[in-house]
Amino acid sequence: MEKIMVMGAGALGSLFGGLVANAGYDVTLVAREWHVAAIRKHGLRISGLTEITVDVKAVTSPEAAEPPDIVFFTVKSYDTETAAKQLKPCIHEETAVVSLQNGLGNEERLSEILGAEHVLGGVTSYGALLKEPGHVAHTGVGDTFIGELDGEISKRALRICEILNDGGIKAEAVADVRKKIWEKLIVNAAINPITAIARVRNEGLLHGELRWLMEATAREAASVARCAGVNIDVEAAVKKAVEVATKTGKNESSMLQDIKRGKRTEIDAISGEIVRLAEKFGMEAPINKTLHALVKNMKYQA
Repeated sequence: MEKIMVMGAGALGSLFGGLVANAGYDVTLVAREWHVAAIRKHGLRISGLTEITVDVKAVTSPEAAEPPDIVFFTVKSYDTETAAKQLKPCIHEETAVVSLQNGLGNEERLSEILGAEHVLGGVTSYGALLKEPGHVAHTGVGDTFIGELDGEISKRALRICEILNDGGIKAEAVADVRKKIWEKLIVNAAINPITAIARVRNEGLLHGELRWLMEATAREAASVARCAGVNIDVEAAVKKAVEVATKTGKNESSMLQDIKRGKRTEIDAISGEIVRLAEKFGMEAPINKTLHALVKNMKYQA
């Protein structure tokens, strides 16, 4: 049986790792010390849409675990380089590393450090919230897509999806994972920064000026994607952003939560990457550039 590691087991990583471990797989979570201590003492509790307590291995460093065959890489985008360097000595020749992170550029950074042959892209719309040490809430069900960066439907991508599906996580191997990553990025770019700046739940974007701003942000981001060679339907992307904001109306975006908790945001990997690519292709992206600048200069406090 494959040895599976979750690198950066916060909310999402703990949910995925816990569900896969509950299905009988050999899983090790790499997480913060306070989270590890609680899991070792009481097991990992998952509440909400799933109600289980899982006995799963947890360590504070990848070096403390056996070399993994599959790694679900779920660290914050700004910690990608540091975590990848910690992971590098612990993987073997056949290890597959699946990024399930927010934003753009994570797979490229992982490839530079670990070697492109190890890295797969991934995207998920499952929702999770870390309630307290050792306890994660399962808050949303969606789709998960895994794929090789060269577009191949590989045996390892299919196997990774099989493992996730065994854990009750709806997953599919796809040839166009880069497009899936962009589709999620556009939604995040249209919702997260605006909710963080305006201090509103997602439903606050559905009316008036904020509705216009959300749609305009998505339209601009989708236009950048097309210039980057990604076959995105611009108006369909706008519609998707509205659909997600509606479906998750009572939720606070992760970026709003980060701002309120005094934590660093992932704005550079979301709006910042859109602006960087726009400039690379000689485009203007004034809306995303403005949102990026505003969030970058917000004080990380409620």
